[in-house]
Amino acid sequence: MAGLIATFAGESTKVPVALLIRNIRTLVLAHPGSLSPLRGDAMDRIPVVDGAYLLVRHGKFEAFGQETPEALAELRSRYTIGEEIDAQGGLVLPSWCDAHTHTVFAGSREQEFVDRMQGLSYQQIAERGGGILNSARRLRDASEDELFHAARERVLDAIRMGTGAIEIKSGYGLDEASELKMLRVIRRLRDHFPIPVRSTFLGAHAVPAEFQGDRSAYLKFLTDTLFPKVADEGLADFCDIFCEQGYFTADETFQYLSKARAFGMRPKVHAEQLTRSGGILAGIKVGAISVDHLEYANDEDIKALADSTTIPVLLPGAQLFLGLPAPPARAMITAGNAVALATDFNPGSSPSSNMNLMVSLACILYKMTPREAICAATINAAAAMGIQDTHGSIGIGKVANFFVTSPLESVEAFPYFFGQPLIRQCFINGRTLSSLNI
Repeated sequence: MAGLIATFAGESTKVPVALLIRNIRTLVLAHPGSLSPLRGDAMDRIPVVDGAYLLVRHGKFEAFGQETPEALAELRSRYTIGEEIDAQGGLVLPSWCDAHTHTVFAGSREQEFVDRMQGLSYQQIAERGGGILNSARRLRDASEDELFHAARERVLDAIRMGTGAIEIKSGYGLDEASELKMLRVIRRLRDHFPIPVRSTFLGAHAVPAEFQGDRSAYLKFLTDTLFPKVADEGLADFCDIFCEQGYFTADETFQYLSKARAFGMRPKVHAEQLTRSGGILAGIKVGAISVDHLEYANDEDIKALADSTTIPVLLPGAQLFLGLPAPPARAMITAGNAVALATDFNPGSSPSSNMNLMVSLACILYKMTPREAICAATINAAAAMGIQDTHGSIGIGKVANFFVTSPLESVEAFPYFFGQPLIRQCFINGRTLSSLNI
């Protein structure tokens, strides 16, 4: 079929479609088949189509190709076009996949922000009762409905900024009632929004006051009491732990996540954020889907990741906000890793759900190329959430979550204009946000 370089439909008669988008400057991450996470140099060679059109039907990508009079005529002969949108020379990208957030929380922590401006470190603030334990105290006092309504607005804000899939962790409860409350809120968010909402049990985020001085007892409480309840209610896709000096050791991480796997939760690890903790190696050993943060990863960690299927997820918002050293992103890519990006949206160390900003920061702080950063925030981030078969790229038959930008001269222009409101229109399941009851 001349002009149609990819198509999902096999019908010989006209069929209605929801949407035709034409006059696209560049269609980004468009691939006719299933796209795996891209590793190493391939991250800078993302598939694109210049001068393109995009066809969406039944909430999925149906066809795409270079726009020519012949291609458009063929489309119109095969399909009944229900709606046509002129992209006016804008880019079209798959929606961001935010693979690491703490979106459910009670209250902000701007005083800690002020404390850091006055010279206190993250660790010093935590030792004074701030940080994670501060959020835990506030969350225990909040009702499930209060948490849900606040988190719903945050997720909606993220969707408006181009996010089309999100992972959300517990970890601000640190007791049975509050951790289960958080996970039930995440389930309500999943049921409310027409995007993937992946849930992570992060009970091992810190040791609560009730267990201070007896970390092993707290881990036993989590594995023996909470793991069965989380599994029985189907509340978590993943299980995470903060492997860090003063929190949980690498050996504890491996043992804890090994038990989580037995309850159907795939491991994730907060690793190498403040020190080199051994979290990366423990995560790889236990088969973690991702290890996240990684500011203090070394050459051994990088090589081990490259030899594994574990996705390194970098969080430039937290690194910038806390003034931490940059993770070795370039070395990771050179070694052949499938690097991903996420916001780490949370009230203490990364109070931003703006994935557009994270893509720009990855270029500025990590020296990633614009195409590497876009790849890291889409298909590679989808892999860190286990949804790469349905999201993260513009593939035929994949879910039509995408956005259209203002007119831009190149793919590189999108992260170049950092902080600018360049997204003109977002689509979820092939529908505009204004048409969705969210």
